[in-house]
Amino acid sequence: MVTLKQAPTREFSRIHGVGAYRPSVIVTNADVCQWIDSSDEWIRQRTGIVTRHRAPADVSVTDMAEGAAKEALSAAGIEGSQLGAVIVSTVTHPYATPSAAAMLADRIGATPAPAYDVSAACAGYCYGIAQADALVRAGTAEYVLVVGVEKLSDVIDNHERSISFLLGDGAGAVVVGPSDEPGIGPSVWGSDGSKWDVIGMTHSLNEVREYSEAVRNDGIVSAGAAAETEFNLWPTLRQDGQTVFRWAVWEMAKAAQEAMDAAGVTVDDLAAFVPHQANMRIIDSMVKQLKIPEHVVVARDIETSGNTSAASIPLATHRLLKEHPELSGGLSLQIGFGAGLVFGAQVVRLP
Repeated sequence: MVTLKQAPTREFSRIHGVGAYRPSVIVTNADVCQWIDSSDEWIRQRTGIVTRHRAPADVSVTDMAEGAAKEALSAAGIEGSQLGAVIVSTVTHPYATPSAAAMLADRIGATPAPAYDVSAACAGYCYGIAQADALVRAGTAEYVLVVGVEKLSDVIDNHERSISFLLGDGAGAVVVGPSDEPGIGPSVWGSDGSKWDVIGMTHSLNEVREYSEAVRNDGIVSAGAAAETEFNLWPTLRQDGQTVFRWAVWEMAKAAQEAMDAAGVTVDDLAAFVPHQANMRIIDSMVKQLKIPEHVVVARDIETSGNTSAASIPLATHRLLKEHPELSGGLSLQIGFGAGLVFGAQVVRLP
C-alpha cells in the first residue's frame, strides 16, 4: 500500500499585519436626517454613531479591499506573491461570480494563490480568521490574507428606518502566518438559522427577475403584492431591530466568554476587546456582562465609522493599534455577529 504524503504542519499561527481603507465621503447624522424622520440626538443615543464613511460611486468593493490588503502586506513585511490563499469576507460584492477575492489576488500579485469569498455578514471576518488559522497550521498555506470589506451604501434605501442610518463602507485586512507561539485561540463559531429572516434583503433576485419579466411582457405588474405597491427593483437591507438587539445582547456575551474559556484566558488577561461595531449600546452591554476591567481598551470605532459589517472588526483593530501602539503583542478578544444569524469569536494576539 502506498502511503500518501502530507504537507508539513505548523503548530501555531498569528496575525502579522493589519491594514485599512476608509472611504473619503463622510456622512453625518444631519445628512441622514434629510432622508428619515429622526435627529442627531436620537441617532447618537440609540446607536452611538456620529458619522459614517461611504464610498463614492467609482470606488468598488475590490478597490477598497486592495487598499486595505496592500497596507496589511506592508505591515507584515511580505509580498503578495508569498500568499498561499486570499479570503474576502463580504456580502456586497456586486457579482455572484466571479469572486472579489480572485480579482483582488490578481491586483496584489498573489496569483495563482487560491482565492474565494465568504458570505457570513458581520461574522465574516472572524470566519475568515478561523479558516486562515487552520490553513496555516495544516501546512496548506504559509501566509493567508483575510479581508473584511463592504460597500453597504449600495444596498441601502436611505428612506428606510430600521438599518439604513447605521451603515457605512470600508475595508480591513490582516495577514495570518506561522508563529513560534499561539497567536490565534480556538474559534467559537456557529449559526441560528431559525432567525434567518430578521436581517436580510427586501426581496430575492428571483423576485426581481419575475417582476422584470411581468413588466416586459404585460407592461404592468401582473400579480402578487407588488401589484399593489411600488416595487423597488434593487434589493435593499432591512432588519427586525428589536429581535437582533435582544439576540446580540443576551447570546453574544456567552459566545465571547466561550472563546476566552477555549483560549484559556480571562478578561484580566486581555489588552483589548473588539466586538463587531453594530451598536454602541450592544457594545456597552457586552462590556458589562463580561465584566471587562478598566485596563482593557474597548473598540468604539462605530462612533465615526458606523456599522461596516464584515469590515468592522479589522477596521476597529487597525484604529486601536494606531491610537494605542502599546497594545501591540497584547491579547484581543474579537467577536462578530449578524445576518444568518451567524457568529464567530477568537482571542488573538495583536501584531
